[in-house]
Amino acid sequence: MFQVSPSGTTQYSSDATMPRTVISVSQLGKRYGTTVAVDEVSLDVYEGEVFGLIGPNGAGKTTTMECVEGLRRPDRGTIAVLGLHPQRDATALRQRIGVQHQEAHLQKRIKVWEALDLWATLYPGAVDTDALLAQLGLESKRNAWFMTLSGGQKQRLFVALALVHDPEVVFLDELTTGLDPQARRAIWELISGIKARGKTVFLTTHLMEEAERLCDRVAIIEHGRVIEMGTPAALVERHCPQRRVVFTTDATDAAQSFHRIATLRSIHSDGATHTLEGTGDDFVTDVINVIAREGIRVRGFRTEIPTLEDVFLKLTGHGVRD
Repeated sequence: MFQVSPSGTTQYSSDATMPRTVISVSQLGKRYGTTVAVDEVSLDVYEGEVFGLIGPNGAGKTTTMECVEGLRRPDRGTIAVLGLHPQRDATALRQRIGVQHQEAHLQKRIKVWEALDLWATLYPGAVDTDALLAQLGLESKRNAWFMTLSGGQKQRLFVALALVHDPEVVFLDELTTGLDPQARRAIWELISGIKARGKTVFLTTHLMEEAERLCDRVAIIEHGRVIEMGTPAALVERHCPQRRVVFTTDATDAAQSFHRIATLRSIHSDGATHTLEGTGDDFVTDVINVIAREGIRVRGFRTEIPTLEDVFLKLTGHGVRD
């Protein structure tokens, strides 16, 4: 894989077991007047993964992505994308990356096929645009004006424009913001399909469910700084290992049966409803085994597993949408 040295040059290691690094960011900084938008951000994105930069609106996600794409010039730090400098090698880099912008717009009366054909002329090679429209579920909208498309259809068109030249790395900025749940899940399937074709995806989102569903790894950014990084499962396990089981039973002494579970941390009973908190992957299984062994008849049972949003709340002290 390659690494960026302090001088900005690209170096390669001989470790064939490591995935290739396609994006490398080191100590990135960007300021607007007295406002620090990005503060010492460092991260690596590996070939073939979906990497998410997550955090609330205004955290510095879009500024970071635009610096990586070469759309903004950072005040300090080093960046390499596919071994190229985003600004010195801008022309070469644009041929190899696809970009979907958060605030993208097209002419109201441009037709879907016209937009794709126009974008295709910007590159020396382009994919079959009709096949691309079919893949993205836009085949029936080929002759539709942009202004007649739904929000989800517009987002899929912007993704099509980003993919028209078959890029190696795809940048997606808050792709599903404002979409209804059905359109959002269609976009999720689309992103999974991009990854399945061997592409690398770098996305930003403030939707934690989206990040958990799509991303192999995430970096949590807050006030312009990366405060944690890893796989969603690893971050949950590291910061919120607790598990909760809530069940309802008419058995009056049911709570006493669970004290022998080694990973049990607390039991709270409110009438017939009992809430058990513990840690570890086996905690829920252990609770179920006790219920079965003791013959406890339950009228309701649910588990509560921590999420990335719980991690963010613990790390920052406030909800991700505040």
